Amino acid sequence: MRGFLVSSTVTACAAALTLPFLATSYGAAPSPSPGVRGSKGHAPAAPRAVPGSTQSLPLIPLAAGGRARAFGGGPAPEQGLLEREVKPFSLVGIVWDDASAELRGLAQVRTRAVANGDWSKWQDVQTHDDDRPDLDSAEGRGGRLRGSTAPLWVGASDAIQVRVRPEAVADRTPEGRALPAGMRLELVDPGEDPVRTRAVAPPDTEEEIATSAANAPLVPLGATEIPAAGKATSVADIAATGTGRGTGHRADDPEFPMDPDDASVPRVSEYGDPVDATYPGDLDDVDQSMADTGRYVGPRPRLVTRAGWGADESLREKGFAYTNTVRAAFVHHSASGNRYTCAQSASVIRSIYRYHVVSSGWRDLGYNFLIDKCGKIYEGRAGGVARAVMGAHTLGFNSNSMGIAVLGTFDKSSPPTAAVSAVGALTAWKLGLFGANPRGTTTLVSGGGNLFKKGTSVKLKVISGHRDGYATECPGDRLYSRLGTARSTAARLQGR
Repeated sequence: MRGFLVSSTVTACAAALTLPFLATSYGAAPSPSPGVRGSKGHAPAAPRAVPGSTQSLPLIPLAAGGRARAFGGGPAPEQGLLEREVKPFSLVGIVWDDASAELRGLAQVRTRAVANGDWSKWQDVQTHDDDRPDLDSAEGRGGRLRGSTAPLWVGASDAIQVRVRPEAVADRTPEGRALPAGMRLELVDPGEDPVRTRAVAPPDTEEEIATSAANAPLVPLGATEIPAAGKATSVADIAATGTGRGTGHRADDPEFPMDPDDASVPRVSEYGDPVDATYPGDLDDVDQSMADTGRYVGPRPRLVTRAGWGADESLREKGFAYTNTVRAAFVHHSASGNRYTCAQSASVIRSIYRYHVVSSGWRDLGYNFLIDKCGKIYEGRAGGVARAVMGAHTLGFNSNSMGIAVLGTFDKSSPPTAAVSAVGALTAWKLGLFGANPRGTTTLVSGGGNLFKKGTSVKLKVISGHRDGYATECPGDRLYSRLGTARSTAARLQGR
């Protein structure tokens, strides 16, 4: 991963363990201890406002009953970690070497709370790996991607126990399916919240300036929020979409050049103008979109910028990736659990960001926007909230779309009304900038997935759930059932 170096330290095992293993720390702590280094590979001269850190621990074979199992003793039905004290963390996930491999099984964790020392019950970690970059995209081919579970927010904790059981298969050995190679537990500390600690500073690094400048002319450089605005101002926001102004990968970015064979990014003519990279059957949608642009733009909702939630811009890849337009919005749940307060939302987002980039090997946070349980909307992947930023949210359909993650897990829990309303408000504005009808349908071409083969033209609702483009439970039954309400809200706000 560019932008940081990894330092490794051998850590002693808990008393119950007899097997040593390697613990790796990424990032910096406010007061760096020996073996823990800054995101650039050196101890910082002064602590950053939001350093955060990631502990990476390899999982070991476990015998029946959760005991540690000696290596070389044959296949183990489980892998995990025994009860172990660690540096404080708030979010947990599991990664493995091969991004194309699936974790078919049950992953669970127990954590000990910093506040009272109590151990939690076993909590499931969702093992799906479908909110991610397309494997054949420029981001996917960079050689940094790892397989990963969904992240789970557990709150401030200082000890953990892990078990991963492979899925049983009737016609195979009792051990079941093989677990992916190289599984590691990722423990993320989000660091201090710069807004709550009043540690927000004007952008001064190249990455911070570029990220903030991408939101011009909506707000001045260094803004932590983009204010809400009425329809008249929102129509003027169309000028910030970048449409017609070369919306491809930055031509001057040598580490992310335009790939002429990559169907996931827009083409650029010899004059630097974007060339539509759509496919047969899409042109009618484009024509209608252009006709509707400016007529049906919803009011701009209030948005928290990356500076507002404390993104460490040194973690992500340099430059920005864009697609041609925004024809559809895919709604997700983050699957990170519902045990967070609205005051912790920025910390949850910083943790997911660090997990996506440092642990999973993505170029940036995967979602274009995130919404918390109180309905507050946050800027996700960098590149400008009004522009057609290429996300990593819906495997096979990251082009010409945007991804919105509602923080929480909504398989059995209902999403708050405020969050559903925020989905409607956000899509009314953002889809309106590109002329998309929230109640309509559009055609996207699959980049490949488990539901549609690569190259398949797929008609989708303009506001779709993740499961509409990929065989997954996301965004959870309860949130998926509320998408009709979000579509109606968005259409009404657009004046349709």
